[in-house]
Amino acid sequence: MEPTAAFAAFAAFASLAETSPLLAAVLAATVGGFLATTAGALPALFVGSLSERTANAMLAFAAGVMLAATVFSLLLPGLELAQPMFGGPKPGAAAVVAAMMAGGLAMFAIHRFLPHEHFEKGHEGPGRQSRLARVWLFVFAIAVHNFPEGLSMGVGAASGDERIGLGVTLGIGLQNLPEGLAVAMSLAALGYSRAQALGVAALTGLIEIAGALAGAGLLSISQALLPLALAFAGGTMLFVISDEVIPETHRAGFGDSATASLFVGFGLMFFLDVALA
Repeated sequence: MEPTAAFAAFAAFASLAETSPLLAAVLAATVGGFLATTAGALPALFVGSLSERTANAMLAFAAGVMLAATVFSLLLPGLELAQPMFGGPKPGAAAVVAAMMAGGLAMFAIHRFLPHEHFEKGHEGPGRQSRLARVWLFVFAIAVHNFPEGLSMGVGAASGDERIGLGVTLGIGLQNLPEGLAVAMSLAALGYSRAQALGVAALTGLIEIAGALAGAGLLSISQALLPLALAFAGGTMLFVISDEVIPETHRAGFGDSATASLFVGFGLMFFLDVALA
C-alpha cells in the first residue's frame, strides 16, 4: 500500500470509528471477513483440486498471519493501554494475561460442550450421533473458528485507534484468503458441489459480522473495557490457532512445509504492521 493510500485509509477509518463504531465494525468484518473469505473461495469453482501439502501450507500461512495479528494488533496494544489504567507494567500485564486466559477458556468451553465437525479430526463435543447434517456441523465448526476473528475486528474498529482497527482487519483479511479456498476445496473433496462449497465458505464469512457487532457492542458499554476486550479477543484467537489451525496442518505429515509457511505468514504480517505504523 502506498503511503498516501495508507494515510487516506487510516483517516477514513478513524473518522468512521469516531462517528459510528458499530458501522466501522460491520465494515471491517464485511471486508476482512465476508469479502476476503468469499474471494479466497472463488477459485474453488475452477481449480481441480489442491494437494494435501498445499492445503496444509495455506492454512499454516493463515495461522502465521493470525498469530502476528494477535500479538501486534491485540495483545501488545492492550498491554500498552492497560499499564496506566491499572497502575503500572506489572498490574497491567496481569490484567491482560487474565483477560487473555478468559478468552481462551471461553473458546475451550464452546469446543467442549457444543457439537461440531472437523475435516480431519472428525466429530467433537457431545452428541456423536447428532442428526444434524454433517455439512452443518462443519459450518458450525468454522463459525466457532470465525466468530473470534469478527470479535477481534469489532473491538479493533471500535477502539478509536485506527492503527489497531486496520491492523486487525488487514491481518484477518489476509489469512481469510487462503483459509476460504482451503475450506471450499475441503468441502468439495467431501462430495459437495463446488457451488455449495463456495456458498458455505461465504456463509461462514458472514459469522464474522456478528462477532464484530458483539465486540463493538461490548466497547459501547464502556471504553474503559478496551484493553481487556483486546486481550480477551487475543485469547480467543490464540485458542483457535493452537487448538484448530496448527494441529490440522501437521496431521497429514507435512509438518516441515507447514512450519515454514507459518513463518512466512508471521513475517509478512509483522512487516505490514511495522510498514503501516
